Amino acid sequence: MTMSRFSSILIANRGEIACRVIRSARALGLRTIAVYSEADHGAPHVALADEAVLIGAGPVGESYLRPEKIIEAARVSGAESIHPGYGFLSENAGFAEAVAAAGLIFIGPPVEAIRVMGDKAGAKRAMIAAGVPCVPGYEGLDQKDATFIAEAERIGFPVMVKASAGGGGRGMRLVEEPAELADALTRARAEALSAFGSGDLILEKAVRRPRHVEIQVFADAHGHVIHLGERDCSVQRRHQKVVEEAPSPVVSPELRSRMGRAAVEAARAVDYRGAGTVEFLLDDHGEFYFLEMNTRLQVEHPVTEMVTGLDLVAMQIAVAQGEPLPLDQDALRLDGHAIEVRLYAEDPAAGFLPVTGDIALWQPASGLGVRVDAGIVTGQTVSPFYDPMLAKVIAHGPTRDIARRRLVGALKETAVLGLSTNAEFLIDILERPDFVEGRATTAFIGENYPGGVKETEIDSLSLAMGAALKLTLESRKALAASTLPDECLIGFQSAAPLSSRLDVTLAGKLRRLSGLCAGKAWTIAEGGDWQHRIEVVRIEGHEAVLLAGGKRQTMHWSERHDGELLLAIGPRRFTLKPHRPWEDAAAAAGSGRVVAPMPGLVVSVLVEPGQTVEAGAPLAVLEAMKMQHTLKATARGTIAEVRIAKGQQLAAGALMVSIEEDAA
Repeated sequence: MTMSRFSSILIANRGEIACRVIRSARALGLRTIAVYSEADHGAPHVALADEAVLIGAGPVGESYLRPEKIIEAARVSGAESIHPGYGFLSENAGFAEAVAAAGLIFIGPPVEAIRVMGDKAGAKRAMIAAGVPCVPGYEGLDQKDATFIAEAERIGFPVMVKASAGGGGRGMRLVEEPAELADALTRARAEALSAFGSGDLILEKAVRRPRHVEIQVFADAHGHVIHLGERDCSVQRRHQKVVEEAPSPVVSPELRSRMGRAAVEAARAVDYRGAGTVEFLLDDHGEFYFLEMNTRLQVEHPVTEMVTGLDLVAMQIAVAQGEPLPLDQDALRLDGHAIEVRLYAEDPAAGFLPVTGDIALWQPASGLGVRVDAGIVTGQTVSPFYDPMLAKVIAHGPTRDIARRRLVGALKETAVLGLSTNAEFLIDILERPDFVEGRATTAFIGENYPGGVKETEIDSLSLAMGAALKLTLESRKALAASTLPDECLIGFQSAAPLSSRLDVTLAGKLRRLSGLCAGKAWTIAEGGDWQHRIEVVRIEGHEAVLLAGGKRQTMHWSERHDGELLLAIGPRRFTLKPHRPWEDAAAAAGSGRVVAPMPGLVVSVLVEPGQTVEAGAPLAVLEAMKMQHTLKATARGTIAEVRIAKGQQLAAGALMVSIEEDAA
């Protein structure tokens, strides 16, 4: 790798990581260049950079995954170096090679290190040769199903099927029984080919209930390699990290030293430079096994920054310019504890289905020890083309429990309106006894949510608060159009006060409410079932302060042009929709209709007209937001119509399959 001083950086990425790199680069006095797709023309990273270059249409295959477009953007902007961020081309050896061939500095490891570690099979062979502990498995070149079946029998079930060329849970399947292996191989190959351009697989013995502990390593061009401690990333869903923390609650100084030495040896084995992460599985006996090495900055790097006081992006830039590391191993100090969660645009109650839509309001938390890394703004559209992560919320504290409690508070204060998020689910994780007591393993979510995540019903007090706010907003609109001189006259009547009627739909259910106003206070009722007195103390911007149930409550809100009121009270999110009777009839007519929940590509069609299906039977597989999603029948019946074909691109709401449901 050629190293020299440079004064400009092109960031070959988008979203929060592009913003993160831009901030550190600008703090160092470097000129920053962003790249963006047509879908990202209004994204924050575009506005934050000194310059931005359009590189193509929304789909990643037409923009962010096109090396030649990235390099051309660097040429026309005069960029001298390229930072790949994470994801996309960050671990693509061919891209790093093309960057160097274009006379640019690649802010990352040498091409050969990326190539070796980017192939799980090759990486595992290299680690075995270097004496790094590895999980028993098969990483051979023979990719025939018969070979995998024979090797799985040798290793012993359960086994993990993994994409050789990638990570992030894509192309990965847990196989418990021999009969499940053939289908797992087919599905994993298809997903791996789509995500990474390679369908090659490996097998590994499944380690039951391990912890996922990774070591951050850093190396310079002067032969220095150090580690910066560990991160515990055990809380995962579908092998994708949900919560990360540093340090691990179960790693002792002695174990940290052993794992750190193994990680350093892994980096030395491939002549590493820059930031990298060596991931291990840690069993309950304190034995650890090499999993993979990520040759880039990790999503969860902020927790390491918060406990070490280091800026890892600034260190990457310094190493790429040929500077030595700013500290040696003996100088490493870990201060306190940090925990990070990933805020996703997804619906946990619907099987964590990713969602798309417009962000009606984005208001991140702030406060002592709280950091929010985001790449979104109010009004931005969350498209189906990219990973559904919206932001990372991180909290630091002198102890693990203080960091945990600060993070819970930060999540309650962070408002995202306009689409579903996993915020309430994240809070629930952080408050589960297994997590509070530091006992979480990779089995945590499966063990704590065996039936999936249930949708939280909105209680009557929250509904009353939303109704009081809606009636107040409507009263203000009426005041603005009237000749009343002052807001204090809202609700004044010389005769007995009249009740305002409010018919709204909440979670698809009609709620007939009434409100009686006395100054700033409303008495909200639903027939004779309940009533609550709500005082609207003040409304400033999109934040309202209310007195309800004897407590002072803060509510975030945003109103759509069609009258829908989007609301957030702590982690709870709900929408009050004006009741429209004609929509009830339309919904009833839609029984048996299976529609695309988001824009996506039809990967496979699993049924045909005339076929009888049971409730829960798979109907089709849709690929969207970099993952495959199986659409299932909601009731027993006969397939009346199939409107889709393999390879078809669907819009959200498009009819896929119609089912003539059996009579109950």
